Amino acid sequence: MLVTADVVLFGENTFDGLSVLLIQRKNPPHQFSWALPGGFVDPGEDLLAAAQRELEEETNLRINNLKQVGAFGNPMRDSRGRVVTIAFTAKVNVADFEPKAMDDAMNIGWFLLDELPPLAFDHAEIIKEAMAIQS
Repeated sequence: MLVTADVVLFGENTFDGLSVLLIQRKNPPHQFSWALPGGFVDPGEDLLAAAQRELEEETNLRINNLKQVGAFGNPMRDSRGRVVTIAFTAKVNVADFEPKAMDDAMNIGWFLLDELPPLAFDHAEIIKEAMAIQS
């Protein structure tokens, strides 16, 4: 079994409302699809540290106040095999951050919650769970 850490970073914008930061995947599976920033937890790495590292590697953002959303482990969620993800969330002011697509991300953007593109894996479900924590 493999373990990943994903980050649901909500952005508050005075004019448009709440949005979420997504990356466009550079690599398979779900190449070119939009997804949450995240990736595999390294051996011996703390889950929170993995989430912070993956967020920084893919978006160039360092967020220290991540809260755990929960674990997502549907056996069919990833075509690479049994992958369980631990999701984390935080809320920031969009104006305070300038994300940059890096590492496994070919594009990056803030998307309004009611205008999300089709998402990779089970990331729509993860966003829904994270919204319940942020409310």
